[in-house]
Amino acid sequence: MSEATQTATLWLARIHVTLKPAVVDPQGDTILSALHQLHFNDVQGVRAGKYLEVTLRAADADAAAASVDAMCSTLLANPVIERYTFDVEVAPED
Repeated sequence: MSEATQTATLWLARIHVTLKPAVVDPQGDTILSALHQLHFNDVQGVRAGKYLEVTLRAADADAAAASVDAMCSTLLANPVIERYTFDVEVAPED
């Protein structure tokens, strides 16, 4: 680990990845069906996605956000069929 990395702030990114509205969501449809079978009949729709928490070191919030955005667009989300949102905050101390 470099000296700059050791002195950088530890950030927590909370990332939500969901399918784009035009993409069919078979997992969401399965969950909806199961909810109806369990008599949760007021549920009208379900879209499944994923939630990730990533901790990273960066000099400031803008640098952390830029890094998380790059992670999402290259690995964590498929930009053809998924969209993502995230927020970045200073990681809580353990």
